[in-house]
Amino acid sequence: MKHSYNKPQQKGFSYIEVLVATTLIAIALVPAMDALQTGIMSANVHQTLATEHYARLKKMEELQATPFTNLLAAAKVAANNTTATSYSDAAGAANRCLVYIALYDADADPFTITDSNADNDNDSYTGNTANLLWIKVVTEGSAQGLETLISR
Repeated sequence: MKHSYNKPQQKGFSYIEVLVATTLIAIALVPAMDALQTGIMSANVHQTLATEHYARLKKMEELQATPFTNLLAAAKVAANNTTATSYSDAAGAANRCLVYIALYDADADPFTITDSNADNDNDSYTGNTANLLWIKVVTEGSAQGLETLISR
């Protein structure tokens, strides 16, 4: 003989089961949302850095396409390596690039003992040669920049 128990059939989740599941999901979502927020912020920072880099690169390519005599004239007007030249972007421009151009005589080379250009001041930017120019392009308000040497 079969025993028949009068147990009602369970047709869904109990209140406790739903409460436990909701709590577990909430606990798991907090770190996931933090990670998502960090990822979004990182993407924005990367986009800004990439935009600034390509603006500097574009400016450097423009300078390399400029006739050497024009760059030499700008270096003589600036007269040092800390004064931005007229090749810099206009004030207020987005991703403004500052351009520094100076005569370069390679005094500060750590592998040479004596000043190769005979001005004996151990300063790389005060040579009497006009055959080599140092060019630096930086984004205003940033330490990021590009540097190169250009010769006749």
